[in-house]
Amino acid sequence: MKPPINPPEIDRPSPALLTYYVLSSLLALPAVVIVLPAMWIRYQTLKYELQESGIRMQVGLFFRKEVVVAFRRIQDIHVSRNIIQRWLGIASVSIQTASGNAMPEIVLEGMTDPDGIRDFLYERMRGAKGQTTSSVAANATNDLSATPMEDTEEVTALLRGIRDNLAVLVANSSQAASNNATSHKENRI
Repeated sequence: MKPPINPPEIDRPSPALLTYYVLSSLLALPAVVIVLPAMWIRYQTLKYELQESGIRMQVGLFFRKEVVVAFRRIQDIHVSRNIIQRWLGIASVSIQTASGNAMPEIVLEGMTDPDGIRDFLYERMRGAKGQTTSSVAANATNDLSATPMEDTEEVTALLRGIRDNLAVLVANSSQAASNNATSHKENRI
């Protein structure tokens, strides 16, 4: 049994991904001379960085693509493995945001411990660090009931200020409307 992988230390895909790319490009038969070098360049330039606030992915040599997704923007995480990826012991972790695009924002390819990475990302996107999902839910429940009194008073004061400002605006707009109507009547006479 292989030791668990520490997700923040992952910066490159597994070498098995290059094997996967070679096997996939061989399926392109006559286009293998174009597809294989493109896949080799992709593998060589593919880099991941799990930062404190999010994930960064860089890929490309001629057309460099860099994507940064904050943990708080992550909406969904999918792990996928086709038959060749299962045979090679790798998987892809797709990360989707609420960008309106049907395609994932980032795809972490060639991951040997996709379930560990998925769990790590779920913990980060929910704001928990080093806690399990059940303890995150328990802490969220506790946090809601333990709202500091100062925050409540501050929010109440802010809402009262907004209410007062709206009342002034409504009064001013009503006064302006009545002045407009009076001046219209005077112009007709």
